[in-house]
Amino acid sequence: MDKDLAIQMRNKAGQNFKDGHNCAESIFLAFRELVAPEVDPGLVKMFTAFGGGLGHAGCMCGALAASAAVLSLLKGRTGTDMQDRDVCYRLSRELHDRFEQKYGATCCRVLNPHEIDSREHMVNCLKITGNTAKLLTEYLIDKDLLPRGK
Repeated sequence: MDKDLAIQMRNKAGQNFKDGHNCAESIFLAFRELVAPEVDPGLVKMFTAFGGGLGHAGCMCGALAASAAVLSLLKGRTGTDMQDRDVCYRLSRELHDRFEQKYGATCCRVLNPHEIDSREHMVNCLKITGNTAKLLTEYLIDKDLLPRGK
């Protein structure tokens, strides 16, 4: 069932992207719908700026940034406890490294060198978005971070 969830996340994030959401919004919305429906849907606004490697700056991939944010929703701290921070940092770094191992880079302009919003760019981003949602879900499964019953 867990592997089915990873495929569902890939497909849902891809559909969200096709529907007009950016990469980061697509990851968050898939996570919210399939894993954590109790999360406020209005939080999608927090993910808008991540698209295009932070507002088309071409820096960190928005799908990766959103995945790290989802990880923080699950394991982030609410106070100043350094141990909680360090746990989240370690998990985030591991997720980053898995992404980099899969794609060879984490930078949007390297991952997707096509002209912004061109057909080639959109097709490539669709693939990266869906597969990053799958990668995130597999990571959450591997680390036993999904809410019970998922």
